[in-house]
Amino acid sequence: MAAIGDASLPAHRGSDLPQLDSPKRVSIAIAGNIGAGKSTLVEFLTSTYGVAPFFEPNDDNPYLADFYEDMDAWAFHSQIFFLAHKFRIHQDLEKTPGVVVQDRTIYEDAEIFATALYKSKRLTERDWRTYEELYRTICNSLRPPDLLIYLSCSLKTTKQRIKLRGRAMEQAIPTPYLRLLQDLYDRWLERWTACEVLRLDTDRLDYISDLVDRLDVMERIERLLPKETLVRQSLQGASAA
Repeated sequence: MAAIGDASLPAHRGSDLPQLDSPKRVSIAIAGNIGAGKSTLVEFLTSTYGVAPFFEPNDDNPYLADFYEDMDAWAFHSQIFFLAHKFRIHQDLEKTPGVVVQDRTIYEDAEIFATALYKSKRLTERDWRTYEELYRTICNSLRPPDLLIYLSCSLKTTKQRIKLRGRAMEQAIPTPYLRLLQDLYDRWLERWTACEVLRLDTDRLDYISDLVDRLDVMERIERLLPKETLVRQSLQGASAA
């Protein structure tokens, strides 16, 4: 059976991006592994540009705690919840004028996390086929983001951040599982052609407390979006999250 990643998504390369100006919607997606700093970047962009944030519904997932306790039993339930709620978020941001920024996309749910569970035999073949069909159907109705910002960091940094933020259900995530997620992210980005990708190494960049890094990140983002799409409101960074 073909992997989800083999399915074609709408192929809008960077040069084909529509030249959108506010108040028309421009969508920025933040992607990256667990602990890469996605929520922190969303808060930074929100405070700097006044964009509309859309966060990942982790705290709303009633299966998540059970999933981390027993991945085999709860993987399908948890992934279906995320898929449904991410689709709703995509629908909501489509209705929001101006610039919107999303913390993790529906594509990552399928191409990274559900695929990892299938490869590690946490999802049965039957559940995988059901999930894949639903994901492909949803994808046909989605408009891809105008810019994808990918946050990379080392596995060592990922584990340190998971420990520091202290979410109990994340503490027992096995290292091989985190490594598999990173490998799937690398493969997914090699295939991604739906929009421009800006890669930020969060091992090195400190755009919260370092003014030089902050300005560097802002300028790199602004260069990849239509002129005057983002209007700086402040040079004060968001609080780390």
